[in-house]
Amino acid sequence: MLFRILAYYHNKNNMKILVTGGVGFIGTNLVKRLLSEGHKVHSLDNYETGLKSNEQIGCVYHRNDITNINTMDKDFDLIYHLAALSRIQPSFNDPEETFRVNTTGTQKVCEFARLTGAKVVYAGSSSKWHNPYQSPYSTYKYLGEEVCKMYKLTYGMDVEIARFYNVYGPYEVIEGDWAAVIGIWRRQVRDGEKITIVGDGEQRRDFTHVDDICDALWRIGIKNSKHTDAWELGTGMNYSINEVFLMFLDRYQHIESKFIPDQKGNYRETLRENNDTLKKLNWKPSDKLKDYIKSL
Repeated sequence: MLFRILAYYHNKNNMKILVTGGVGFIGTNLVKRLLSEGHKVHSLDNYETGLKSNEQIGCVYHRNDITNINTMDKDFDLIYHLAALSRIQPSFNDPEETFRVNTTGTQKVCEFARLTGAKVVYAGSSSKWHNPYQSPYSTYKYLGEEVCKMYKLTYGMDVEIARFYNVYGPYEVIEGDWAAVIGIWRRQVRDGEKITIVGDGEQRRDFTHVDDICDALWRIGIKNSKHTDAWELGTGMNYSINEVFLMFLDRYQHIESKFIPDQKGNYRETLRENNDTLKKLNWKPSDKLKDYIKSL
């Protein structure tokens, strides 16, 4: 294993990398970034929420469940663990499956990495900064972090946690239960429906473009920097949902909105907690939300 670790640090420009959830929203963008850097990239995904149309030329795709990661090649240098059931509201309907994928799946990834010597970068959630017990999703993503920290401390593994803040951008989900607010509104505009605003619309979100997320993930995976807790991947500014609706209204002058009842687990604000990632990784996220909406 010592040889594998030394080889990892001397071969960062041509690594063999596994992306779990590689045909999902963030996974697809990350695969594209890693391929552009010249790495050998594999994806593990069960395609239940990801799309075959997201596959990228040059990546090797494996259709399988995250809990079967032990069937994969044993010589990956780095694993980006993005596979998850990633929305709050669906988790209330199936907490058992959410636990299996988000928590048990993370344990399987860490154990696979322990036995093979791979570095792991885990996709955490900014929901950690709210009451993690207000939804199955928040609880099980938090438990996933705890699993990663246990493996890091107990086994001395190279495991890093990255917490995402309200990611948007190309390949975002616009259909079904797994869509976030920007994706939901894109579909509603397409289908001629009124834009739904949950609650009073004054809840604020730190919307982070997926390109910035992938740049940070690349830096976390490639660099030697370690974090005692987690890397916070947000822009450091936020907008209310009502303000975002005005951006959509500027782009689509014909749209109308309607308010719907608040939802369980809907916290009032997300905002990047600290500047560690900016300072330690020279990461420079920017507010791209208005321009992105104008480009739709």
